[in-house]
Amino acid sequence: MKIALFGASGMIGSRVTKEAAERGLEVTAITRTGVDVPGAAESLQGDMGDAEFDRQVVADHDLIVSTTGPSRTGGPHEEWLEALETLAQSSGDKRIFVVGGAGSLLVGDTMLKDTEGFPEAYKAESETGTMALELMRAGGYSPWTLISPAPEIGPGERTGTYQTELETPAGDSISAEDFAVAMVDEIVDAKHIDARFTVAN
Repeated sequence: MKIALFGASGMIGSRVTKEAAERGLEVTAITRTGVDVPGAAESLQGDMGDAEFDRQVVADHDLIVSTTGPSRTGGPHEEWLEALETLAQSSGDKRIFVVGGAGSLLVGDTMLKDTEGFPEAYKAESETGTMALELMRAGGYSPWTLISPAPEIGPGERTGTYQTELETPAGDSISAEDFAVAMVDEIVDAKHIDARFTVAN
């Protein structure tokens, strides 16, 4: 299987690239700088907001993955949402697998981002992540999958085990390594088509 992975040099993307390569999948690592990503069969420079580039990537691969996210340095989040929409529109009948956020997970009838005590520093990114989920659900981009991490995610241990849920948190945290395991498991054995799911340790 040939996978095109946007955002391949980031915390999640680099680990997904490594995990996928170790399982014999062929990963094309796509970054804005074209940096070589360990484990990738090929590294390309490209922007998922470039429709012509996206169409070529889609034509050459079996599955499209985005581990990108909105700017954390003050840039407009609309730019990332528009780029994600461009990629989704270009995906045709190829499956697109998107990393979303945890803020849209439900605690009772309330989204996590709207619960009391939710960190203000993550509010804007969570609002954008929620819009990304709505975009995928409403856009008719089948087949698509969106994965939300646990509320806390960071570098850690690869245990190879995790729990899943659909709309509510599966736990409080997950290591980036086990998040990559869950993503590659879903890539090779699709269980959440046209749906969002979430994972935690």
